[in-house]
Amino acid sequence: MKRALSVALLAGVAFGPGGSAWAHHSFAAVYDTNKPVTVHGMIAKVRLTNPHSWFYIDVKNDAGQVEQWAFEAGTPSGMIRNGYKPSVIKVGAEVTIAGFHARDASQHMGMLRELTTADGTVYGLFGPAESQDKR
Repeated sequence: MKRALSVALLAGVAFGPGGSAWAHHSFAAVYDTNKPVTVHGMIAKVRLTNPHSWFYIDVKNDAGQVEQWAFEAGTPSGMIRNGYKPSVIKVGAEVTIAGFHARDASQHMGMLRELTTADGTVYGLFGPAESQDKR
């Protein structure tokens, strides 16, 4: 009985911490990088929470009805380190978001690749998009 308890305890220690790591999804499991999507609308909500930030935007569809889209972005700390500030994009701001659609095509959801504000400022997945040197 002691041996069985020891084995169970050892297994819990060995495999227990992996459970939380296993629960964290990869972007490729949820989003299809072969299905780019671009939407234009108004910010409804910004959530800077761990493990990933979310941008919710209200988008008018072809019929003129408003659909809310949700775009997953980088960690709040990663975005802030790269220059994004929570006060930059407020509810009601007009934005264009380019990203990759969720694998479940029925969802209005995607992974944010870049967000462009009305004044032309571009933010990438983890903060402002930096200009690429084209040598």
